Amino acid sequence: MTLSELTQSVVEHCQQQVEDRHVLAINDTTELNLQAHAGRLKPEGVGVVGNNKDVGFFLHPTMILDAETGFPLGLSAIQLWTRELGHLTKKERNYQAVPIEKKESFKWLASAERSQRCLQLGGAKSVTHIGDRESDIYEAWASIPDGHNHLLVRVRHDRRLFAQTQSLYKVLSQQPIQGTYIVEVLADARIKRAARSAWLGVRFSPVQIQRPAQLNHDYPEQVSLWAVEAIEVSPPSGQKPIHWRLLTTHPVESVEKALQIILWYRWRWRIEQLFATLKRAGLDLESSQLESIEAIQKLTILGLSVALKTLQLMEGRDKPDLASTLAFTLEQLQCLKSLAPTLEGWTKKQQNSYPPLSLPWATWLIARLGGASGYQSQRPPGMPTLVHGLRQFQAIFIGWKLARF
Repeated sequence: MTLSELTQSVVEHCQQQVEDRHVLAINDTTELNLQAHAGRLKPEGVGVVGNNKDVGFFLHPTMILDAETGFPLGLSAIQLWTRELGHLTKKERNYQAVPIEKKESFKWLASAERSQRCLQLGGAKSVTHIGDRESDIYEAWASIPDGHNHLLVRVRHDRRLFAQTQSLYKVLSQQPIQGTYIVEVLADARIKRAARSAWLGVRFSPVQIQRPAQLNHDYPEQVSLWAVEAIEVSPPSGQKPIHWRLLTTHPVESVEKALQIILWYRWRWRIEQLFATLKRAGLDLESSQLESIEAIQKLTILGLSVALKTLQLMEGRDKPDLASTLAFTLEQLQCLKSLAPTLEGWTKKQQNSYPPLSLPWATWLIARLGGASGYQSQRPPGMPTLVHGLRQFQAIFIGWKLARF
């Protein structure tokens, strides 16, 4: 199969899950660094990654979540590309003068465009596209939002406001704190952050962002958005306060709506989980022994599908109201049903107690294939067990399909 055909097969499964839902389209970029294997890679398609020295390629998937629950539903778009060897710096390319269509930043607009094909065909009710600071580009604000599509982005720039002398940050800081809430902050040794419970004050305000001076007049002079700020109140001594500034096309007229916007943005970390599963924490794709960049890219698309299923199984392992069709095709479920009797033990303690064809039922079977004992008293299956089980199932499924023809 070609890269395009593999991508389409992944996208089609997502399309089947989104009908009549408000979904979050979370997109981000990671790189596959293959420098450890540079000596044996075939020259076709070889390029450099972010440091402009190591060989590898970039991956930019769009992960779809249910906006009500945060449950991962699928992947609506997958972008892959390489930078040419000898990639020039932004200064050398006069980056500011380059049109958006010729910049890597166009990936944010392309994600929305390609996802729209999948989500409209699938009957999604509405879409909120979510990105990190890198996606805070005026071209996206001016191009993506419409009656069906919203944007939610973490602020990167202290932007100029239309017909005002004060900038975005200043205007936000002058708004009264409308409410507070508590979040659990995880420790992060890289930035010397200690784990703690943090109280955050919440502000919000409508704003009109002015078009940057370097952009041509094909873009509107201003765009109307809502700004939301969450800032830690009285952080511990020596700790940098938690501080998020968000921009969105969703109206934010109450504390409840502001908290909803913050929660949706916090769910962006799920795509980081996807990348972690794809790399060292799970499938370890950067250790692939394949010699062709195209072959590794095909493996990456297959790996994304497995990584997504892993997250779905971990999320749904204790939720019997979720259907297994969220993660598996009908044909795969037929195969799982035929396997089920062979994976259960003789005693009641070692039998699958979940409702047939529920997601926990499927998770239990995949965990058994991954080496779990199946005892109800055992800890819930973790990522390594589920990744191994999905690999085993994929091999069995291929053989099962061949035996039927």
